Amino acid sequence: MTLPDTAATPAGDDRTFQVDLRGLVDLLSHHLYSSPRVYLRELLQNAVDALTARHALEPGASTDAFGIRLYADGSVVRVEDDGVGLTEADVHTFLATIGRSSKRAEKIAEQRGDFIGQFGIGLLSCFLVADEIHVLSRSARTPDAAAVEWRGRGDGSYTVRTLPASARPRPGTTVTLTPRADAGDWTRPVQVQALARHFGSLLRHPVTFTDGTGGTPAPVNPEPAPWAVTYPTPGSRSRALAAYGEDVLGFKPLDTIELDLPAVGLKGIACVLPETVPAGRRHGHRVHVKGMLLSEQAEEILPEWAFFVRCVVDAESLRPTASRESLYEDDTLAAVRDALAERLRDWIARAAASDPDLLARFLQVHHLAVKSLAVHDDEILRMLLPWLPFETTDGHATLDEFARTHRTVLVTSSVEEFRQVAAIASAAGLGVVNGGYTYDRELVHRLPEIRPEASVADLDPATLTAHLDPVDRETELAAAAYLAQARDALAVFDCDVALRAFQPASAPALLVDSREARHERTRSQLAREQEGGVWGDILGALRQEAPRAQLILNQLNPLVRTAVTITEPELARTSAEALYGQAAMLSRRPLRPAESSLINRSFLDLLAHALRKDS
Repeated sequence: MTLPDTAATPAGDDRTFQVDLRGLVDLLSHHLYSSPRVYLRELLQNAVDALTARHALEPGASTDAFGIRLYADGSVVRVEDDGVGLTEADVHTFLATIGRSSKRAEKIAEQRGDFIGQFGIGLLSCFLVADEIHVLSRSARTPDAAAVEWRGRGDGSYTVRTLPASARPRPGTTVTLTPRADAGDWTRPVQVQALARHFGSLLRHPVTFTDGTGGTPAPVNPEPAPWAVTYPTPGSRSRALAAYGEDVLGFKPLDTIELDLPAVGLKGIACVLPETVPAGRRHGHRVHVKGMLLSEQAEEILPEWAFFVRCVVDAESLRPTASRESLYEDDTLAAVRDALAERLRDWIARAAASDPDLLARFLQVHHLAVKSLAVHDDEILRMLLPWLPFETTDGHATLDEFARTHRTVLVTSSVEEFRQVAAIASAAGLGVVNGGYTYDRELVHRLPEIRPEASVADLDPATLTAHLDPVDRETELAAAAYLAQARDALAVFDCDVALRAFQPASAPALLVDSREARHERTRSQLAREQEGGVWGDILGALRQEAPRAQLILNQLNPLVRTAVTITEPELARTSAEALYGQAAMLSRRPLRPAESSLINRSFLDLLAHALRKDS
């Protein structure tokens, strides 16, 4: 769009905006449409809308009475329909004017719910592949209407001529494009046919394609949507829907959920993915509006937690955006999203109630999706929480199985804490669930809502150490000197050292150190370093008594029994550092630089001691 030079224009004179059509087409191609291929969708859409208007004009005609015919031979692309057609006034209103309404346009806008198009700029998309658009149309509203020819060019000029009715014997419209040389990838016959099938496979009017070789016109949409077909048995219907989902989406679904929302004229299927997908990774869904493919990547039609399905739907009442490549976010879409979410919940409920094998296969693959839903959906929580798998000290098990074995279910706050204590807690007979994964800790704490006899508590270091056997007083006194040396060596890590007896005996030491304790120690250290400054005052105000880590040595381990008898101070310190480093590595938490340095140093010191002893 360009503005006239106002330098020589008297103040107050009104001027009209001018439209630079080439600039507008460039804007469409780079910012509105995702690809030049949409030109064929826009032509099909205009043809379908024209047929819809024709049926409104002649309501007694069957759906198959009027159709759409595509032709492409490499030199031209032509789309012909038997729709309502255009008068000369229509041509000036709808083809030659961008963004201006008329009384008739406003009247048609009131009926737009029956049409796919909403924005009146679709024909401009043809300039993405052609420099000239030729339209020949004859209106069905008047029996003896003349034919009208319109030629639009990419430079913004056009011509309109009225021709005898014989120029087009039947009402309808023919749009012919002469492709540019650089648009061959989108206008070759094989590509035009493929695009027609891609966009128009579910259109309700017959569409055919001819490539100019003299063959029989090939149907573009030979079969209706599978959900619109009557099948002899529920099983055959289910198999047909699954086969369609596999053909369109490219995977064999774990199950197929039929979708039907009569209030908005939506029908379709949701295909359950057969493989696990990352949490929160939303798949695009294939959405048709009145049979025309709108988008293959419409994420917004389902809630975020429903990432375990992909949908193919056809709707009557959803509004497309201006590019007609996504859905307009409005109250209708929000209601559809909620209703489809309810259909998915119903499917899970049916599987839980009547098909345990299907439920088991589903949960094995998509338990994380169900966990994310159960956090916010009490019904799903009550129904499925006992059957959801968790990582426990008994291996992967459902909460129902685990709660039968362990009256008190302990849950850790992080993965690393679980890995620190899993082997020892299992040997001590404690039932611990890994609560470090997304949703798990929150869900485990809600188990008593479903199983009132179960008890759930957080696992803390005190709980664990209380289940480790104390050593006798004589053994404790004999190891006192070594333990003092060890505490002094590990004081830099705010780590205490204790001697206990626990299984398995192969574990020499256990490092009990929660993430919260490490954070508190880090904050205390920063407060000490910043003492006197503004940040020091702030951190000091937040300071609590810093909890200490605890290295628990296992008296049942032969190496530990030997270590506590060491009397040489340096060797005692080095052995304590080595035991700390080994326990820190077994905890699988990230090592601090000082800990990595300690592990290397203690290994080399022990190696040097062994070599000196041998020599």
